[in-house]
Amino acid sequence: MEGLPADCIIDILSQGSPRDACRSAVVASVFRAAAESDVLWDRFLPPDHEEIISESVSPLKYKSKKELFFKLSSPLFIDHGLKAFFIDKATGKKCYKLSARKLYIAWSANPLFWCWKPVIESRFAEVVELRMTSWLEIEGKIDTRILSPNTMYRAYLIVKVAHHRAYGLDVVPCEVLVEVGEFCSRGTVTLSHNACVKQSLERVCGENKVEEGSRSKFEDNVARVGLERKDGWLEIELGEFYNQGMCEKEVKMSLREINGVHLKGGLVVESLEIRPT
Repeated sequence: MEGLPADCIIDILSQGSPRDACRSAVVASVFRAAAESDVLWDRFLPPDHEEIISESVSPLKYKSKKELFFKLSSPLFIDHGLKAFFIDKATGKKCYKLSARKLYIAWSANPLFWCWKPVIESRFAEVVELRMTSWLEIEGKIDTRILSPNTMYRAYLIVKVAHHRAYGLDVVPCEVLVEVGEFCSRGTVTLSHNACVKQSLERVCGENKVEEGSRSKFEDNVARVGLERKDGWLEIELGEFYNQGMCEKEVKMSLREINGVHLKGGLVVESLEIRPT
């Protein structure tokens, strides 16, 4: 290996993942210089990363492509701060967050039903809290063109349940949906903090019991789960889809509870996140 030209070693490392490249540098000295190379890390970066960086709301400074890669593994705010872009650190795949302002939320312009406000727990300028409604409908859209090709993605709604102000959220399960062309991933989820934490524990236990590959990737009407994150938010799984990258399509991701006639409130919506599975 030590007799190989540097560009050959870079070619070898680029066939793996960013994580593999970092590990190789620690294991073998022959990989160390290549693992710091701008040529290598430029291959791990998305082809359009310069265009994305040009949309940033604040300047991004870096001294190497490796440093840039790891800076982009944290959210970069674009589109006047209404969206965030970041890279999955393990794979280099593209991820996006759509702020609540980028989502269609029924009646959100009416202060009787929804309240827009800043919160210190969110890096977006505003989140929106449900005051009262019987019709809950939240939808986000993204173009497959801006995502990584040949990648399985999953969409999550990032929310909180305002414990002392929440009511009616767990009376009827919500429908969650991801649609891409003719493909549809459908499921249900119960909106309450306790239910989400319980579901997340059941999911972890269940996944430990189920063998890899025994579950369908595209099950219909699946009971989705909510996971409590380290940052204090809950992420509600809406569904998943495969982006071939062959042609441009629109992905629609939604959560609805429009069948019940009861009032509900206390749901805080921060964003919708799309990232690889």
